[in-house]
Amino acid sequence: MLSSQFETSHSGMRRRLLASLATFIFASHSLPVIAAKQPISTEYKAPKLILVLVVDGLPNEQVQRYRHQFGEGGFKRLLEQGAWFGNAHQAHGVTVTAVGHAAVLSGAYPYQHGIIGNNWLDPQTLTSIYCTEDTQHTYLNEDTKASDGTSPANLKVSTIGDELRYATGNQSKVITVSGKDRGAILLAGKTGTAYMLMKKSGNFASSTYYMQNYPEWRQKFVADKPQDRFYGKQWTTLLADAAYQGDASDDIVAPADTSSSKRFPYTYDSKSGKPDAEYYEKLFTGPYVDELTLDFARAAIDGEKLGHNPAGVTDILGVSLSSHDYVNHTWGPESKMSHDHLQRLDRLLAKFLSDVDKKVGLDNTLVVLTADHGFANVPEFSQSMKRDAYRLDSSKMLLALNQHLQEKLGVEKLVRKWSAPHFFLNYTAAEAKGITRTDLENAAARYLLSYKGVANTYTRSQFENGMVPNDRISRLMQRGWNKQLSGDVSVVIKPFWYFGSTPAGTSHGSPYAYDTNVPLIFMGKPWIKAGAYSQYAEVVDIASTLSHLLRIRMPSGAEGRVLTETLK
Repeated sequence: MLSSQFETSHSGMRRRLLASLATFIFASHSLPVIAAKQPISTEYKAPKLILVLVVDGLPNEQVQRYRHQFGEGGFKRLLEQGAWFGNAHQAHGVTVTAVGHAAVLSGAYPYQHGIIGNNWLDPQTLTSIYCTEDTQHTYLNEDTKASDGTSPANLKVSTIGDELRYATGNQSKVITVSGKDRGAILLAGKTGTAYMLMKKSGNFASSTYYMQNYPEWRQKFVADKPQDRFYGKQWTTLLADAAYQGDASDDIVAPADTSSSKRFPYTYDSKSGKPDAEYYEKLFTGPYVDELTLDFARAAIDGEKLGHNPAGVTDILGVSLSSHDYVNHTWGPESKMSHDHLQRLDRLLAKFLSDVDKKVGLDNTLVVLTADHGFANVPEFSQSMKRDAYRLDSSKMLLALNQHLQEKLGVEKLVRKWSAPHFFLNYTAAEAKGITRTDLENAAARYLLSYKGVANTYTRSQFENGMVPNDRISRLMQRGWNKQLSGDVSVVIKPFWYFGSTPAGTSHGSPYAYDTNVPLIFMGKPWIKAGAYSQYAEVVDIASTLSHLLRIRMPSGAEGRVLTETLK
């Protein structure tokens, strides 16, 4: 009886299921035919142009300190329409131009990319090596010295441009321009094309590494001699006098008894009474080389049709603006001269971005702005702020170290040479007297720790064995040390101190925040969420982020993170 009831119930359930299925099939055939409609495109639209702007020697603090005075369309546009990081850093220990530029599009630290300074010493011969020198190549139609920068031979890793060209079968164009050879060459990577300003002629030139003949657009630009139009002009303040009230006194940053006593107005001329090498070199200190660089970048956009690649692929334009570095070296970032130069650069950038909008469209362009390093204040200014700040003469330090080691270990000249921030030791002479490498290193390091102005030291053995302390300064110094190229004892000077003996000007190169903290801004409405970001970021993050946005392989030495918080 129970079995019969179960079978009846089961049979009814099966009939109901079959009826429901039939209804579903009938209804499905009655639905609109979706496939007949136009499909929704899910194809990713990459930027037509990547515009990379590197302002040489621009501390992030200057951008923030003077931002209320910026005009429309330059830094203000980037800050308001872009994603900017206030806590972004060149995260290596030797913060100089070549090292910083190498980091921007390689995403690598010096221990990998091999650019450990603007110059360094060959560890075997102790001869000086310039970061972009290559005696196999010369400038095209320009005088070339043996140490001039003509190729990226010393760069040991790939860049975003290299990887983009690889991904597109070399159809993407990568063009870079700078007042400095290292600024252009290290952005261009191995397969881009670099143009740099010649101090002797005032022309933008390239080298035989990149080409054997110039394109027509470059020849036309040079033929017009645009560099001569500034002869006899004066650089004066852009803003009203009240705008510069908070800047350092000229008596501190430009003392009258020094070679940097030039003050406003600053005149661009020469002893010959006409444009010549003296005049062209003088142009670098002030706004006019940046103006020329941006004019040449405009010519490159038109001549190479950047952003309008017939293959439909992305192009890259790298522009390194050199002059702020010269201005800050001469007068310091606290000076009226530096303040004014940044305001003038802001107006130049506004015009340039407006032109890019007309030529390519900013909605088709991803803009990245950063700097290769920051800047220390002039030591005399720091002293006026009651800081412990002085100039440290490295030649005297070398003599004192050699004398100490001779007295302690009984061997002459155990230090072969100095190349900031490294001492090169004479291991052979030490071992001949039974002194181990470690004992020599430790003796040198201990003495240097007692030397006035020195904050810390690191030895080759520490770096090779990964035995540095787990603090920020030590990590940055480890990243900046290359096993094949760097010296045997590395020195970190105290904050606000400065390597140099001349009584004027200032420099950079330390692992402290005033040298590492630089602006980092991404702007591109289709890809970037505008806003102020408080997260820690590094300049090496640029390469990883661009790789993600371009859907290409990361550069070979890239270690940065993708800045996902900024991406749409």
